[in-house]
Amino acid sequence: MKVLLCPSVSRDKDLAVTKKVNEMITEYGAETAVCPLFDGKQMPLTNGLEYSDLQKEAETADMAIAFGGDGTILRTARAVAEFGVPIIAVNMGNIGFMAELEPDDTDRITQILRGDYKIVNRIMLNVELVRAGKTVYSDFALNDVVVKGASKIINLEIFGGEHAITSFSGDGTVIATPTGSTAYSMAAGGPIVEPDASNIIITPICPHELAAKSFVLAPERVVRVKLGKAKSNPAVISVDGGDPVNFFNGDEIIVKVSPRQTKFIQISNKSFYRKVYEKLGEKR
Repeated sequence: MKVLLCPSVSRDKDLAVTKKVNEMITEYGAETAVCPLFDGKQMPLTNGLEYSDLQKEAETADMAIAFGGDGTILRTARAVAEFGVPIIAVNMGNIGFMAELEPDDTDRITQILRGDYKIVNRIMLNVELVRAGKTVYSDFALNDVVVKGASKIINLEIFGGEHAITSFSGDGTVIATPTGSTAYSMAAGGPIVEPDASNIIITPICPHELAAKSFVLAPERVVRVKLGKAKSNPAVISVDGGDPVNFFNGDEIIVKVSPRQTKFIQISNKSFYRKVYEKLGEKR
């Protein structure tokens, strides 16, 4: 078995937790590859570890462990999704909604090495930005695609295929997967959706409309977003919190369920609902 260790160098200071897990896995007899995720170009201290390229190692990996917050998990998932590598995360951030383990729980990783776990599949979204009939940008998301005004309120027209769904003025919209329903979409007032569902969720951001509501769409729906002519202020799109891409009047964003999926390793019997309350600071 080959295990990728994918730490955020800003979250796992000196890669202490990563080193501990690396030693545990190698003692068990499995192969490891340490693939740090950098916030900048500066290399961390080696701490006795050798580093590898995540994209290259993912081609032959059996599983990946992310060490960080939800951003680290997203970056790891996006890197390995093409190769169908299942992932599990150790929460080194604040909420860590997608994390299965806390730093004190890392000894449970041996449970995975023994084969005592299950795989849960999460849908991803493909996104294209079309300009003058040509795709000028494409990407895929585990959490969401966010459309926002670059500096001012924008008017959006949103379609499901050829049928109009909604139009409104506001700060923008979030197009989320069920996994992403507990992130920006929820903060914007959207519904919480079970993560193993296959729906597409559309949530307006600060709409200037009394009737602007969230919509939960069927997985086969193709979402199209245009800037309305009423307010043609410049806008941007961001995929899974990535760098913004300009979205101009006349452009069209096309979002649909991707053939890629993220495979999460699950070793806990804790329900999704209990996890929601625990991560959001409430007890039930």
